[in-house]
Amino acid sequence: MSLLPLVGSDTQVPLLDGTTTTYANLDVAASAPALQSVADRVAEVLPWYASVHRGAGYLSQVSTALYEESRATIGAYVGAREDDVTVITRNTTDAVNLLAGCVPGRVLVLDIEHHANLLPWHRVEAGVTAIAGRDTLAGTIDALASELARGDFALVAVTGASNVTGEALPIDEIVTLAHAHGARVLVDGAQLLAHRHFSLAATGADYVAFSGHKLYAPYGAGALVGRRDWLDVGTPYLAGGGAVDDASHHSGSEPSGRALVESTWQPAPARHEGGSPNVIGAAALAAACTTLGGLEPADLDRHEASLRGRLVAGLSALPGVEVLRLWPDSDEPVSVVTFTVDGIEPGRVAAYLSAEHGLGVRDGRFCAQPLLKRLGLAGGAVRASIGIGTSAGDVDRLVAGVRALLGGEVRGDYVLRDGVWTLAEDPRPLVGPAGLSRLADTAGSCGAAV
Repeated sequence: MSLLPLVGSDTQVPLLDGTTTTYANLDVAASAPALQSVADRVAEVLPWYASVHRGAGYLSQVSTALYEESRATIGAYVGAREDDVTVITRNTTDAVNLLAGCVPGRVLVLDIEHHANLLPWHRVEAGVTAIAGRDTLAGTIDALASELARGDFALVAVTGASNVTGEALPIDEIVTLAHAHGARVLVDGAQLLAHRHFSLAATGADYVAFSGHKLYAPYGAGALVGRRDWLDVGTPYLAGGGAVDDASHHSGSEPSGRALVESTWQPAPARHEGGSPNVIGAAALAAACTTLGGLEPADLDRHEASLRGRLVAGLSALPGVEVLRLWPDSDEPVSVVTFTVDGIEPGRVAAYLSAEHGLGVRDGRFCAQPLLKRLGLAGGAVRASIGIGTSAGDVDRLVAGVRALLGGEVRGDYVLRDGVWTLAEDPRPLVGPAGLSRLADTAGSCGAAV
C-alpha cells in the first residue's frame, strides 16, 4: 500500500506474452516518480511563472517570492541553521561540484561513495585523499580517524546512505570526529532524505547535498545547504547574470589591446545561481519537502523496513542469490537491496524482469565502480529499491520473477548487443507518451558492465 499518492502509480506496461500489467517501479533510488502533491503544485504555479529577481512586473514579483519561499522551505526540511545558506542546484552532483570550488583545503572521502561524491573533489586545488572502507563499520571509522589524525583536512565528505546497499556511517559520530580535527563534514543526502529525516542542526553536519528527483520531485532542481562563509567567497559556480554585483569593461594593458571585464561577485546564494533559475523545479522540491516532512517518521520506517525485510528474506531463500552488505555491524539500511544471481549477468536479469514481469530494477555498477571492484563485482549487480509507493505485491513479484528465471521459465531470447542486454526481437508495442518512435535500449549506469 502506498504511503502517499504518486503520479503514474497505475501505469500499464506490455509484457512479452502479449498481456499488460501494472508497472512495479523498484528503481526509485535512481529517480522517483512525482508525488501527486508535487504535480498539483507545479500545475498551480505554472500560470504565475515569470523572470525571477530582475523583473518589476507583477508575475515577476510573484515568481521571485515563490522562489525565495521555496528556498526557505527546502532549507528547513534539512534543519538549516539560522546562518546557513541554501543554494538551488540541478541535483546532488551539481551541488557537490559547486562545493568543490569553495573548499579551502584538502578533502577526505571513502571509496564507498557514488561517483558524484568522488570525482568532483579532484577539482579541489589542495587535492583529495580517498581511503578504502574496511570489512566492518567500526574498522572503517577507525580508518577515518587515523587518516584525520595524520593529515590536514578541510572537509570530510560522506554518504548519508550507500546507493549500493543502503548502509550508512553514523553521521553524528563522523561529525564529532571530523570537528575534533578541524574538518567540516558534507553529507551526500541523495539516498538518505527520501527514507530518513535529517537535520544539519541536530547532527552538527556542515553541509548536505541532495536531489529533487530522488525526493519525488523530478523537475530538475536539487540543493546544497550549509555554512555560508565558504560559499560567500568561493569560486562562483555559474558566472553570469544575477551572480555578479558589478562588472566593468575596459581595454587591457596587453599589446593586443584585448578588452577585459572585472567583476565583483554577489555573496551566496546568488553568487552560484547565475542565469535564470529553475523556479518551477524549486517550487516542486519545496512541495515535496512539505509533503514528506508531514509524514510520521515511524510510519515511513515501518513501511520501508517491513518491505525491505520481506524482499531480503525472499531473495536470500533462492538458490544462487546473494544480497550484498558492506558491514556486518552496520545499522538497518535504508530500502536499497542489491543482489547477484549466480551464473546470470545482471543486465540479463534486469532485461528479463522488465520484459516478462513488468518490473523496473537497476543493473550495472551504480556509479560506484571503486566499491563494486573492491567487492569483486566489477561486472556489476542488480539493485531493487523501495519507496513510499512500493507494495508487498511489488516485492513478491520481484521474488517470484527471480525464482522463475532460476527455474528456466524464460520466453524471450536475450542477447548482448553493444554492451546492452536486450531482447533479440521485441514484439512489445510502444505505449508511451505521444511522439516516441521506439523504445530505448538501456544499460548499466556509468557504463555497461560487460
